[in-house]
Amino acid sequence: MTAGFYHRLDASLRGNADRTLLTFGDAALTGAELVDAVARRAAVLVAAGVAPGDRVMVQAEKSLELVLLYLATLRIGGVYVPLNTGYRAAEIAYFIGDAAPRLLVCDPADAAAHGAQVSAAGGILMTLDGGGRGSFADAVTADRAPAAARNADDLAAIVYTSGTTGRSKGAMITHGNLLANAHALIATWQITDDDTLLHALPLYHIHGLFIALNTLLLAGGRVDMLAGFDVDRVLGRLGTATLFMGVPTYYTRLLADPRLTPALAAPVRLFICGSAPLTPQIFETFEARTGHAIVERYGMSECGIICSNPVDGPRIAGSVGRPLPGTDVRIADGADTGVLEVRGPSVFAGYWRQPEKTAAEFRDDGFFTTGDIATIDADGSVRIVGREKDMIICGGLNVYPKEIEERIDALPGVAEAAVIGVPHPDFGEAVCAVVRPTGDIPLAPDAIVAALRGDLAGFKLPKAVFIVDELPRNAMAKVQKAVLRARYAGHFTG
Repeated sequence: MTAGFYHRLDASLRGNADRTLLTFGDAALTGAELVDAVARRAAVLVAAGVAPGDRVMVQAEKSLELVLLYLATLRIGGVYVPLNTGYRAAEIAYFIGDAAPRLLVCDPADAAAHGAQVSAAGGILMTLDGGGRGSFADAVTADRAPAAARNADDLAAIVYTSGTTGRSKGAMITHGNLLANAHALIATWQITDDDTLLHALPLYHIHGLFIALNTLLLAGGRVDMLAGFDVDRVLGRLGTATLFMGVPTYYTRLLADPRLTPALAAPVRLFICGSAPLTPQIFETFEARTGHAIVERYGMSECGIICSNPVDGPRIAGSVGRPLPGTDVRIADGADTGVLEVRGPSVFAGYWRQPEKTAAEFRDDGFFTTGDIATIDADGSVRIVGREKDMIICGGLNVYPKEIEERIDALPGVAEAAVIGVPHPDFGEAVCAVVRPTGDIPLAPDAIVAALRGDLAGFKLPKAVFIVDELPRNAMAKVQKAVLRARYAGHFTG
């Protein structure tokens, strides 16, 4: 019997053949209709030449057709490679060169920019817009493709994750990883076929795809999809859901609306938060306002969800809870506070085409080093107290400073730039640039941001630029970013 994730998902869909499992706008699909719709999209992929193991790279806005494309890729044994919709052509060129996709699916407006790139990498291009229209959708016929046999060790996805140095790394996620994490979350969050998830998350990273969509469909629950997070739409549909998943930014925006009341939130069984640290203030304010203690959890692209606060039992602000079933965690080298290491069936297979980096991140006994600084309480609960690297998490999205610094350094009149994350009441962290000028050309913060706008995704653009005479350095002449973070810590929060 195959151990592929899609085969288990397919069995769940067929077992709920007559029940509505996915809604998106006016569309509502039962389990049987989902199986059929996915099989027809799978036939499009096969006709395009996608074989098991081939990469299907996708940069498209959230739509029902996008959901079906994702599931169809898994069905035929392809490797799904989601890309943030904010990435620009120069950024996409790197991903195409690294992943060498057989197929790139992008917005029709971007086809001209990406066509030559993907062709040079030996692939082809199809289009899909936010309304589910494009050459991919146009190619759907009555033909259906069978599910390919996949084993637990076969690749299901490559998720690009940023570091603080170098270029983005592709985390190789297997079918076994997806299946193990989904099963663990179903058990931890007690998800059943009676649950309905209000899905407002994007579909270009693991939160919206693996944690939300995979888990609910595997459990036979219903997924009510919104095109994106919008306060009016979320509040309008919250009363029909039992689960809501979001990032801290979602919760701050909900709290800013007086319509969020205990009565409105009452039908929701669990409010879950992740992708960025949830401040104690948001946690406490939300509980006081709604009567619900948010379930904070902790994970990363390489490992899926690692820890979660409990459904039954106290949920403590600042704690990300205990490890999921089957997952082991420890502090490196037996210290009280240090780098958190994790081992378990959800931990990825390594970095795509980077064996040296993979080897450097794994211990001999199989533990993966997360790079996050943590402590573990006596009851096994984990607290994340910082990051070993200078990663910035803005609105739940990873940003690595080096890429932005290199682009600022290349601007006329810039001697050197240091990019840091600064606390922000809405985004969690805001990207900020501290710039030392050469002195021969006047520098204006707005002009620096404007110069970056064409090359960087919007979430990477600095929300503040500070012009300084000197950058603080240590004895080795390295810029002391901790000093800068402390200096500007109150810029957005007062």
